Amino acid sequence: MVSIAVDIGGTFTDVVLSDSATGGLYAVKVPSTPELPIEAVRAGATRALDEAGRAPSAVERFVHGTTVGTNAVLERKGARVALLATEGFEDVLEIGRLKRHDIYDLFVGTQTPVFLAPRRRRRGIRERLAADGAVVSPLDEDHARGVIEELHLGARPDAFAVSLLHSFRNAAHEKRVRELISELAPAVGVSLSSEIDPMFREYERTVVTAFDAYVRPVIAGYVRELAAELGRLRIDAPLQIMQSRGGITSASLVSDRPVSVLLSGPAAGVIGGREAGRRSGFDNVITIDVGGTSADISLVQQGKPLLSTEGEIDGYPLRLPMVDVNTIGAGGGSIAWIDDAGSFRVGPQSAGAVPGPVCYGRGGAEPTVTDASLALGYLDPVYFAGGGMALDPEAATAALAAFGEPLGLSSMEAAAGIHRVINAKMADEIRLVSVRRGYDPRSFALVLLGGAGPVHGGRLAAELGIPRLVVPPVPGVLSAQGLLVADVEHDRAETVAVHSDDAEVGAFEATFARLELHVAARMASDRVPPEEVMTTRFADMRYVGQSYTLEVALEQSGETTDLRRAVDQFHTDHERVYGYASHESAVEFVNLRVVQSWGLPSPAPGLESPTEAPPPARVRRAYFDEKGGLVETQVVHRSSLAEGEQLDGPAIVEQDDTTLVVYPGQTAVLDGANNLIVSLPRAQT
Repeated sequence: MVSIAVDIGGTFTDVVLSDSATGGLYAVKVPSTPELPIEAVRAGATRALDEAGRAPSAVERFVHGTTVGTNAVLERKGARVALLATEGFEDVLEIGRLKRHDIYDLFVGTQTPVFLAPRRRRRGIRERLAADGAVVSPLDEDHARGVIEELHLGARPDAFAVSLLHSFRNAAHEKRVRELISELAPAVGVSLSSEIDPMFREYERTVVTAFDAYVRPVIAGYVRELAAELGRLRIDAPLQIMQSRGGITSASLVSDRPVSVLLSGPAAGVIGGREAGRRSGFDNVITIDVGGTSADISLVQQGKPLLSTEGEIDGYPLRLPMVDVNTIGAGGGSIAWIDDAGSFRVGPQSAGAVPGPVCYGRGGAEPTVTDASLALGYLDPVYFAGGGMALDPEAATAALAAFGEPLGLSSMEAAAGIHRVINAKMADEIRLVSVRRGYDPRSFALVLLGGAGPVHGGRLAAELGIPRLVVPPVPGVLSAQGLLVADVEHDRAETVAVHSDDAEVGAFEATFARLELHVAARMASDRVPPEEVMTTRFADMRYVGQSYTLEVALEQSGETTDLRRAVDQFHTDHERVYGYASHESAVEFVNLRVVQSWGLPSPAPGLESPTEAPPPARVRRAYFDEKGGLVETQVVHRSSLAEGEQLDGPAIVEQDDTTLVVYPGQTAVLDGANNLIVSLPRAQT
């Protein structure tokens, strides 16, 4: 089997090709094309096939992690949405909740995503359900037809979002509204809250349904274009897309619920980092993916990424199961600047792919983290990206000198300062991912991803007391590689809202059976053998009166779910996350969730061995505070390292997709899984 995975980043598009016949793994990085992302996909896939010497017809899997939906939201380039709600509840989307992002901002802006469906495109429909789903007022179909026709002819929406009161208990009215829309506006897409997010809380359910409608035409159009491009390339393989939860599914199913891939981009890196750590025997890892624009940080506990059901996008709630990834504007392209108070800042503004850092020679004028790395001697101006891109050290130095002059800093001091500031930002974010959730980072290994991750990892580990770093064979394209090791996965949830003392195993089993039937149908659509499916049950639980929940995995005793054990586990999890447990307080089961997954064979862990001899070891002057500044530093190519060979810092290990900096006192050893394991001395941990 030949499989291709493509992950589009802000600066580079990463492509990995796995050839099971030869055991080869081929990695390619090409500049991203933000205006036409499919151009970079085509260029990267073509180059990967050329390097592997395989024909397009040999490709049997094509997996993609897309940020198209995310970009549509951030850039406000989504669909024109009309929102239908129960009459009297048209403004739930705008009223929101009593929350402010910044409680000290005197000039607070809109705190709810009104842009999804402004008031002129929101209408109420006459109908009413009780909290248990019983019909209080039947759907007034004549009134609904009039509302739909008025919006269709007047507002000209690209998609309808339908979020009726208590429809998560009874979806009949919403389904009938969709039928009416299909009669009156057959070309317009429809998103139903009872299918997108069948759980309680009107605001969150309405928001995620509106987001689904907002990105529906965008993602559907992108998937069609990508499928057509694969056809032009003569790649006759099923197209699979990474979902926000970290599993993959077919492109056809993505079109049914496009919001499920809204945050798929960061998830792939976490899955790739988890696999890399597992190969070296680390089940507890923190992954940090430092690319050109941002740093994505996540935690994997006992081989399982932490998940969240209460995510955000652009500050707005997005209630979807997703890999819990914290993203900050800290990447190689992050720009250094001085604020109005004269303070030294780095990011979140980024030079991106165009114009890019100053040293790229594409018109960038403001110094970036990459410019600082070059000036500090960590990057080779000739060998960068495997020699595919030449860097201009003189331009970088000049930009750094101009930046540092108002602060009284030389170009080298400015570069070192940029690294200290950006490293501090990333270390603080790692603390939020670990310490704030009750995990001690010192008991984890740090897996370094992205083109810039291995440059900064040694400093981050020393700052946080993390004893081990894991540098995979292809860290610069590990997000793409993560796409190849992800499971096919689907999930479904439903609100039950029952006190633990009143919970009945029989009722829970009936709910789980209904959820499993729904999820199994989607797995069957993905052509998954039913006998190989793994089913996991979860419950969102809370103390009665709390407004937040914790997801607890449910264990089974024989054929039924062990509810008593679930309550005990909830107390344990609550104490770990929040520092206390109230065993005497009543516990509530809020939502039940079923997840089904199917694992695919993992590709080879390392790159295809180069046919040419690696460059010889050499020496380059690089900057290290511990050594008092610039010192002669050993530089080796990764392919020249033998298994078990130890490299003492300070040293630099180069490869096509990234550069590893082994800081003074640290040691690097290539292990049997082809990972470089960097160990920190006790003094640094």
